[in-house]
Amino acid sequence: MTTVFVHGVPETPALWDAVRRLLPGESVALRLPGFGSARPADLTGKDAYAAWLAAELEKIGGDIDLVGHDWGGHLTMRVVSAFPGVRVRSWVSDVAYGWHPDYRWHPVATMWQQSPQGEQSLAGIRAGTPGTFGELLGPRGLTAEVGADLDAAHDETMDAAILALYRSAWPNFHADWKTGRIDVPGLILVPTGDVMDGVDPAEVLTQNEEVARTTGARLETLDGLGHYWMLQDPERAAEVLRTFWSS
Repeated sequence: MTTVFVHGVPETPALWDAVRRLLPGESVALRLPGFGSARPADLTGKDAYAAWLAAELEKIGGDIDLVGHDWGGHLTMRVVSAFPGVRVRSWVSDVAYGWHPDYRWHPVATMWQQSPQGEQSLAGIRAGTPGTFGELLGPRGLTAEVGADLDAAHDETMDAAILALYRSAWPNFHADWKTGRIDVPGLILVPTGDVMDGVDPAEVLTQNEEVARTTGARLETLDGLGHYWMLQDPERAAEVLRTFWSS
């Protein structure tokens, strides 16, 4: 059994280091193409990235416990719902509400989905204005160490990958990928402190609950933790994962 972790946007595999150290068995933290690595020209959006993830899982082989965060969670849900040939024993995502029919993107994502606003925003962050990703995401729970790794990887290639992903997912994931029963056992995590401007926490919880019912997944709230729950409390995160897998 191999645990495969998938980071989000904008992030790198270092996101998972603290949790991986606390878990038994073999694990792999994949790096999305373009996030500190080259991005093939055919990776033009969410469908191509989902196919890439499915292919990577096939290379790993065997039974897999798949854990995704942020965009990694969206790609995780797509693989287990649309690639039945990939052997996944279980899946975990913390952004399932993005698959709700009524989900609307947060203001930063909406800006990145527009041109030239998206290009200008990311170029400014790359230059440190109004701050680097590591600095801007610190208040959401990103640690200085992981933030430094992200900033070192942030380049024009990452910007292009970010824009391609967000612009391929308008108005939401349900529009193209729908939401239905997922036969693979799943766990939807809801960190209650993951709040962004313009987003209603009560609505997020309700949408997560409805997606959990639709997909057949379990739902667990992480009270007091935010977007980077795996960094804020890695011991708790590891325990939640171990409990789910043992069930």
